[in-house]
Amino acid sequence: MSEPRHNMVAYLDPEGKMTESNEITRWLRESKINEDITHQTPVYKTLVKEFWDSANVIEVDGKEVIRGQVNHQNVDVSADILNTVLLLNDNPEAPYSIPIMCQRGCLLRMKCVDDNFGGQINKTKLPMLYKFLLHVLIQCLSNRRSGYDMASNDLIGLIVALVLNKPFNISKYLFSKMKENLWRTGASGHKFWMYPRFLQMIMNVQHPDLLKAANDVLKIDVMIEHSLMIFKGVAAKCYPEDTPR
Repeated sequence: MSEPRHNMVAYLDPEGKMTESNEITRWLRESKINEDITHQTPVYKTLVKEFWDSANVIEVDGKEVIRGQVNHQNVDVSADILNTVLLLNDNPEAPYSIPIMCQRGCLLRMKCVDDNFGGQINKTKLPMLYKFLLHVLIQCLSNRRSGYDMASNDLIGLIVALVLNKPFNISKYLFSKMKENLWRTGASGHKFWMYPRFLQMIMNVQHPDLLKAANDVLKIDVMIEHSLMIFKGVAAKCYPEDTPR
């Protein structure tokens, strides 16, 4: 069970055509999450399905690992493996959550006009630059499979950590979401194919010779330049005088 808008590839205007968004796209290109959000690779349905159908949590050298069987070979996912493959350079001792009060304070500074005290934030309630940043996080890094306007508290913690340059272990955040996915099934009774792009990147490293078929490619959407144009138009209506800093 997959969703093409989940774990998308971001468009960061590499040629700098959209001058209004240059600040945020350049910042993202230079950020620690650049590899996570921009890396493109063909993803194969059969491989991702086999992983999630067989995955379970085990302990290896005292650390939790999600292990699945793909083509009769072990594929291991852990926070350390995610950190290495996604080039995150996370501090293993850093937290993967941000206190709610810190989130609220930062959202106010970001000029969020939503109810900062609720359980979720609608990205449309932020000025354009922050709205685009949250849009990228929701589409590329969150565990959401629908409702892509909303961000939960844990994802808000990630955007706050990035904006304030606070320690945050993205690898552990992603790994925790993958563990949660092991115990959930949809209406069909099957697991959601969470983070298929990241899984394929890991499989490409651990088992580069896995059998792959051209007619087995999983559709994963890629953002385009039009995405930035839409954000520009919406922001002009909602925030005609505000330029977030």
